[in-house]
Amino acid sequence: MRGTDKNALAPQSDKSSYFEPDYLTSERMSAYSYQFSEIVNLRPQSVLEIGIGNGLLSFLLRQSGLDVTTLDFDPMLEPDIIASVTDIPCPDNSYDVVACFEVLEHLPFEQFGKAMEKLKRVTKSHVIISLPDSRLICKFHIPIIARKLLFELPSFILPEHKFDGQHYWEINKKGYPLRKILGIIQETGFSVTKTYRIWEFSYNRIFVLEKAT
Repeated sequence: MRGTDKNALAPQSDKSSYFEPDYLTSERMSAYSYQFSEIVNLRPQSVLEIGIGNGLLSFLLRQSGLDVTTLDFDPMLEPDIIASVTDIPCPDNSYDVVACFEVLEHLPFEQFGKAMEKLKRVTKSHVIISLPDSRLICKFHIPIIARKLLFELPSFILPEHKFDGQHYWEINKKGYPLRKILGIIQETGFSVTKTYRIWEFSYNRIFVLEKAT
């Protein structure tokens, strides 16, 4: 993904990189499935997708009959709206669901709360985001009962995060424990309906958030 804030960084990936085999892995394709399902299960009529990427998710949502608007900082990706996640040029309560997948970690952490406030302002009801979670996990697949289990391993010392040209921070790195991220989300005015790691792509954590009334 690329950054989306004018004060943070310029676009980080050219468009072709979203269609490379190293990007479109089976794990990442499974993440699209989870993202799609979480949005559709809320039965929205209108969706704002922030961070268009390769456009696959917005294509699938439109094919399912949803009214989708895309927003991205990078004009090369041809979004409907060229703007930053911290400065969304849309009226209050414009969309039933706002989706922001693999975007917010591309901003300095100091801007995370501000970005969440902007997401809250433009949604009528729900926001769905995903963030990288670096905590080690153990996975089990039991085909005979069709169960997939994922357990997070204890972590007494969180590792340092070093900016790699992409991510400014990640959950469960030093200074960014999950409880801190949840606290900022809740202080912004959301209730956390659910949060979980994707079994097939466990680096990715999804949050389904409901706007407080």
